[in-house]
Amino acid sequence: MTTPPGLDDPVWASLTTAHAHLAEGSGPGRRYPPDVSPFAGAADLTDPAGWAALAGLAGPGAPVVVPGLEVAPPAGWTTTRLIPGVQLVAPADLGPVPGDVDVVVLGEDDVPDALDLVARTRPGPFGRRTHRLGTYLGIREGGRLVAMAGERLHPPGATEISAVCTDPAVRGRGYASLLLRAVAAGVRARGELPFLHAAADNVDAVRLYTALGFRHRRDLTFALLRTPEG
Repeated sequence: MTTPPGLDDPVWASLTTAHAHLAEGSGPGRRYPPDVSPFAGAADLTDPAGWAALAGLAGPGAPVVVPGLEVAPPAGWTTTRLIPGVQLVAPADLGPVPGDVDVVVLGEDDVPDALDLVARTRPGPFGRRTHRLGTYLGIREGGRLVAMAGERLHPPGATEISAVCTDPAVRGRGYASLLLRAVAAGVRARGELPFLHAAADNVDAVRLYTALGFRHRRDLTFALLRTPEG
């Protein structure tokens, strides 16, 4: 499968297509509502108009995350943290999804359990409405949610797999790889390319993804920023 061009700027590509109904803003700068995702983007990050639009949307002193930022933000913006990351794309075949574990689709009623699992495992940003970005799957044991993975960014022709997490008490049972395969199978069924992002220093996660056949496409930095105070 040809790599979709939207992977070069998946946030902007998502906010202007599949996730346009969730986007705040309609001009040169747009963002997700904070309880959906902290991600924001602009049509052209070298254009001050995009940054001005983002500042207007978020308000003074507000946090935003701009993945893949390759230019310095304008004067007045504060860079609070830079997280080196990687973008990986799935192989043509991730193998079959094992059928001996009950995988459930998570919905609105599962949000408290998902937030509790995220608090214990810290896979990355996940808010009260993050599940509205796509399909999220989980595994329960004794009624307790112990593993999860789902869909986040959705540029044309591709879908990001995100929030891959497993309760430490049940690690080693293959739940993460099972859910990765299950989410990817749903993405492939739509004729799209599964991809994902990870912090470069998250060695265990990167090792899992590459063992499953994901290949490195590019490095990118997640820029944690704060809008001008004025």
